[in-house]
Amino acid sequence: MMRAKLALLSTLALVGATTAGLTIAPAATAAPADVAVSPALTVPITGIGLNTNFVGQFALQSFRVVNGQLSAVGQLTGTLTNTLTGATQAVNQLVTIPLAAAGTCQILHLELGPVDLNLLGLIVHLDKVVLDITAQAGPGNLLGNLLCSVAHLLDSNAAGQGLASVLNNLLRALG
Repeated sequence: MMRAKLALLSTLALVGATTAGLTIAPAATAAPADVAVSPALTVPITGIGLNTNFVGQFALQSFRVVNGQLSAVGQLTGTLTNTLTGATQAVNQLVTIPLAAAGTCQILHLELGPVDLNLLGLIVHLDKVVLDITAQAGPGNLLGNLLCSVAHLLDSNAAGQGLASVLNNLLRALG
């Protein structure tokens, strides 16, 4: 469990690096929560878009559950440069970045005991059968993501809130 939490912090850097300047939502969409006064983790961010480059950093302040998805909240600062004109724009904005946790979820586990059939003189024997179907979630795994989402439709939001609380405690310990 602890290894998964540390991997999530590493994933934050990767997610931030690949989404900087492309899919950043203003923090106004986030649910209210305590925001740490000083960031415990600062991650360098670079991004390349259509005729734009971004160089800066993301100062992680807290984790929240926004619309049922675990998200990192922090201050994004840096410089956005138009590669055609050379014009620059300073960026200093509180942002919320959704975190996608890759993993697996069990879809089906079926065990059938041995079956013996006698069909008018034809004898069929089927030994024990075990069928396991597991979905692999993560970027690019469309069917795995869909099946994991469907498998957790009736779950409560408590797990996400609990994970956000544990990550915030870890963040405070790092700071």
